[in-house]
Amino acid sequence: MDPLNVSIPVGEDEVSGLLLRPPNARALYLFAHGAGTNMTHRSLASNAAGLAERGIATLRYNFLYTEKGGKRPDPPRLAHTAVRAAAARAAELAGDLPLFAGGRSFGGRMTSQTQAEEPLPNVRGLAFLGFPLHPAGKPGVDRADHLTNVRVPMLFISGTRDALAELDLLQPVIARLGGRTSLHLVDEADHSFKVAAKSGRTNAEAEAEALDALANWAILLAN
Repeated sequence: MDPLNVSIPVGEDEVSGLLLRPPNARALYLFAHGAGTNMTHRSLASNAAGLAERGIATLRYNFLYTEKGGKRPDPPRLAHTAVRAAAARAAELAGDLPLFAGGRSFGGRMTSQTQAEEPLPNVRGLAFLGFPLHPAGKPGVDRADHLTNVRVPMLFISGTRDALAELDLLQPVIARLGGRTSLHLVDEADHSFKVAAKSGRTNAEAEAEALDALANWAILLAN
């Protein structure tokens, strides 16, 4: 199944999107990319294909800086505008499906900031594939402050070796956010859900576990 190329108006600009909707879709996941990638990166393509196999449609999209070929991420204000525009486009393209939002690393964080400022219409929950709680080597929890203003369920999927979300910091954050927030840990995985060969696991197994967790969570909330 090939994704459908779509355009997403963002103010006076426009970004590209890729809609992948399987025939048995039970929900749609608005899927933002990480800071160092774009919507066509092989990891996002693999994730989208895997979610489609699990009955989850996806709308991947570029931020303005990646659409223009830039490397430096947009400031939050512009990133939030793109998230909100993509959510509106998702409603136009697949308004019959329950809508969830989030993404990889930077994309997930920008989505949560957008939701915290003003709820995205019809979004039932946020799911993060590797939430970047802090820069690598600079542990802290300031990046989680805005999450207390998110009023929909949240799922954090994180590797136990994620250098951008040390467990002794991430787990208390999840606990403070309360009952609507859950954490799924992928054993031995790093921020990109890669595992070392000595772990006895494969990257494909780690990815499948992460996607199972996201799909099962979304389908449960969609019903």
